[in-house]
Amino acid sequence: MKRLIYILLDGVGDRPDPKLNWITPLESAYTPWLDSLARRGISSLVYPVGKDIPPESDIAVFHMLGYEFREGYAGRGVIEAVGAGVSFKDGDLAIRANFATIGKDRVIMDRRVGRDLSSKEAKTLAESINKDVKLSYPKTSFEFVSTVAHRAVLVIKAEGITLSSYISNSDPAYSRLQGVGVAKVGKGVLKLEKVQALDEKSETKLSADLVNEFTEKAIEILREHPVNVHREKEGGMPANAILLRDAGNSLPRLEKLDEKYGLRFVCLLDMPVERGIARLTGMVEAEAGGIEDYEVKAEKTAELSESYDCVYVHIKGPDEPGHDGNAIRKKKVIEGIDSRFFSNLLKRIDLDEVIIAVSADHSTPCQIRSHSADPVPLLISGGSVTKDGTCRFTEKDASRGSLKILKGAQVLPLIISLARNDH
Repeated sequence: MKRLIYILLDGVGDRPDPKLNWITPLESAYTPWLDSLARRGISSLVYPVGKDIPPESDIAVFHMLGYEFREGYAGRGVIEAVGAGVSFKDGDLAIRANFATIGKDRVIMDRRVGRDLSSKEAKTLAESINKDVKLSYPKTSFEFVSTVAHRAVLVIKAEGITLSSYISNSDPAYSRLQGVGVAKVGKGVLKLEKVQALDEKSETKLSADLVNEFTEKAIEILREHPVNVHREKEGGMPANAILLRDAGNSLPRLEKLDEKYGLRFVCLLDMPVERGIARLTGMVEAEAGGIEDYEVKAEKTAELSESYDCVYVHIKGPDEPGHDGNAIRKKKVIEGIDSRFFSNLLKRIDLDEVIIAVSADHSTPCQIRSHSADPVPLLISGGSVTKDGTCRFTEKDASRGSLKILKGAQVLPLIISLARNDH
């Protein structure tokens, strides 16, 4: 059996963009190393979760690892809590959070505080919230933990009560489908929403009330906080509100990847949600520099491939310019990943002995600035994989690949099958 390297480029899929003469960032980017893999491999398009589902990264990654959730999903809040190391047990309520900027009438000016809130600033704000916000319902408590930049997670506990995750989001950019976070399609003014109970149970109403109380009291703390006063004085956006989404109240019970496939898995981590996925699926966790330290990540990937059967790598880069609507920057990020990550990786491994698969967790088209249901490209190369005539790693080339169209949960089993049958 050949060793595996499985790489997901976060949000790399896109649509033809007017700023790039009506081609996608992948088509526009100069990517000789990725294209060299495509030319000796096979390709397809993949719907990560489902044909009409614009997924969040967590559920998309689970599917791209071969898991399907037919009976509902734990919710991203739980995955983030596990990844951030926050104490959580069944019956608690875990919710993904964003620091955000709101204006008059609670219109959301920026869901991510201009993307320049530092982790240090966020930690200071979180410390004040934990210290000064008190929930009024008896025997309730919470822990609010900032993770990376504007991202955070909230866990609420109520002694003797099983809190319910059957509540709506206060973040208007996402809705929920059987516990799965789904990006809303469409433009217009977004406002901070009041969380609603989605059934008539007392514990559900309590859960919604607790989340709304937390939100209101956090806004009071953030309004005049010295961090925000300083940010506004310097011309920046204040982190004056918290958006909450994707509540969960129980840990998922998953078969570990090692048992599922009979292989030893290791992953390279940057974000708490990835750490949560790794812990819940039993992958060994590894780190390699910061989010954009692509050379370090390439070296570490090659090193790990000598000791493990499968190295899973999640590269964050392309997603952010997609959310920001910046097609030119997304193109440049893709080029940087090619020239700094893939070039260094391919110089360190023997493609005759390793099978590399490259895909994405979802598309983040710059024109809509959010996740979409568009399929993502997949290429599989190395070992004795027979090439199918694909020339580049792009959406258009992948649509002509020999693997046709796949579901996300089919991808990893297919790659492993190719590796096992490679002699």
